[in-house]
Order: sequence, then C-alpha cells, then structure tokens
Amino acid sequence: MGYAVALLFLSPLGDTVSRKTIIGLLSVLLVIASLVAFSTTSLFMLVAACFTIGLGANITQQIIPFAASLSTPENKGKVIGTIMTGLTVGILLSRTVSGFVGELFNWRAVFLMSALLATCFGILLYLYLPANKPASTMPYPKLVLSMISLIKQHAALRQSALTGSLWFAAFNALWATLALHVHESPFNYNAQQAGLFGVVALAGIVGAKVSGSLVNKVGVRNMINIALGLIFLGFTISGLFGENLWGLIVGIVLIDLGIFSAQVSNQVRVFSIDVSAQSRINGIYMLGYYLGGALGSYAGLIAFNRFSWLGVVVVSLAFVSSALFVNNLNRSRIKNLHSHTSV
Repeated sequence: MGYAVALLFLSPLGDTVSRKTIIGLLSVLLVIASLVAFSTTSLFMLVAACFTIGLGANITQQIIPFAASLSTPENKGKVIGTIMTGLTVGILLSRTVSGFVGELFNWRAVFLMSALLATCFGILLYLYLPANKPASTMPYPKLVLSMISLIKQHAALRQSALTGSLWFAAFNALWATLALHVHESPFNYNAQQAGLFGVVALAGIVGAKVSGSLVNKVGVRNMINIALGLIFLGFTISGLFGENLWGLIVGIVLIDLGIFSAQVSNQVRVFSIDVSAQSRINGIYMLGYYLGGALGSYAGLIAFNRFSWLGVVVVSLAFVSSALFVNNLNRSRIKNLHSHTSV
C-alpha cells in the first residue's frame, strides 16, 4: 500500500522537483523506517514502518525516469536495460539473501540489513548523481490531477500499462506459490532452499540486457511479443514437468528472461510518450504494473489452494495470453513514438 501511494503522490514530483533532492530525502525516509521496523515491539508501529518503507522505495521509480531523461532516443533502450539489470539483481537476490539472514538470525535482522544498505547507497547516490532541472513548474495538486489527463490522452500508455500488468500478474502468481509448491512432496524444501530459486531467476539479467540492445532494431511491439512467447513456453514447461527440479529450473529461466525483456521494451515505449511528464507517466505505468502483480499473487494462491501447481500454471498462461492480445491491439492506430522505435 505504501508503494502504491508513493506511485500516485510521490512519483509525479520528479517532474517539478530535482530528482537528486527527492532521492536523497527518500533515502533518509527509508533508513528511518527500516530502523523503526527493526526496533519496534508494537504491531501498529511495525505496520506503519512497513508502509513507510513502501514510500521510501519510490527511489527506484525516481531513478528510472531520471536515467531515461538523461539518455538520447538512440541509446534509451540500452540505458533502461542497464538500470533494469541492476533492479533485476536486487529483486531476485533479495529473496535469497533475506531468506539466509532470516534463517540465521531473525526477521528483525532483515530490516537492519535494509537500513544499512539504504544508508550506503543513499550516500553514494547523493554524491554522484547529477543535478537536474525539472521539466515542469506545475503546482502539486494540478500535477497529481494531470495524471488522469495523461491516461485519457495517450493510448500507448493505456496499452503499455495493461499489457505490463497482465504479464506481471503471471510472474507474481508464480513467485507467490513457488515456495508452497517446493515445500510439498516430492521436493520437501525449507524456506532457505526455496529462496535459492531466486539465484536461478537471475537469468532475467540476460533478458534485460539483450532487450535493451535489440529493442530499437526489432521494435517495441515485436520485442514484447517475443518475450511473451518465452514466458508462455516457460510456464508450459513448468506445468508439464513441475514435479521435476530441472523442469522448474528451465521454466523459471525462460519466464524471467521473458519478463525482464518485456519490461525493458515496454518502458522504452512509456518513456518515449512525453518527455516533459516522464515521472507521472512512469508512476501511472508502475501503479498498473504492481496492481497487476497483486492480482496475480491473489489469483495464484487461490488457484494453488484449489488445483495445486497445475492451477497456477493455467492461470498464469491465461494472463500471458491476455497480455499478448492487448499488446497487438490497434496496430494501425498507434503511431511510432520516435524514428527508431516501432510501437
């Protein structure tokens, strides 16, 4: 909830306030909230701290449009691919690292580790990020309300947000239930062993880098179609051979390759819509993305409880098929966003 609120009410600030300043303030907020979560003995304070951590985590959604704004149309794909590579490593290794820390120490140690990491990287970002001049001087209330106009105005934004939310729903259906699946027979893995699948999923790094390099040549829509094909194949393999370790590994590798390839390509499309509103557009896109992820997690758990692993795979394939359908709507109506990238 904190992350969703930040996407709506903090992300737009990147268009009117120096992103370096915002990132510095969010770093301080993230450190304080993590330390509160580490030390509190109150359930209310723990919930409030976790909400605030979600707000502070908006740093990522300031960095991505910041990097995109500093790039040229020709190298935008490579720049976003590089940023997404780092993000991929963080997302996937966090599962493994937090599993080890929690198993060796306790859950509080995970929050302390987060506070230390946020302190280190907050200082580095403040020291090395360049200062930027905001693209807009719009008052804050008008800035937030303008997000509605952007949704109405840009068909490419609506298409990108819906497509991304659908494949991220499939992705989260997998990761919300994978630990439950491998906890049962024939695997019988504990939480620490299940967390090691995050290392396998690092294949997504390759997808982010390759997609960033090829998107200008292949075109955004075509690159996303290829990525969705990989995701579909990955879920099919993990469904047919989900009782075997190799089947799960191959499936997860293909799924993560596809997910992060599609994400880089989709963000190239999103950041090419309106350079003066990149933070607001990114906030809209990522809000849809994480709402889709929440829906996928819920749907995956329901499917797993009723139909076991096969049910999760069927639900995920339905999400991926829907994403493929949406991505190919209105081919003739949505124009190219710039000379090098085909929508």
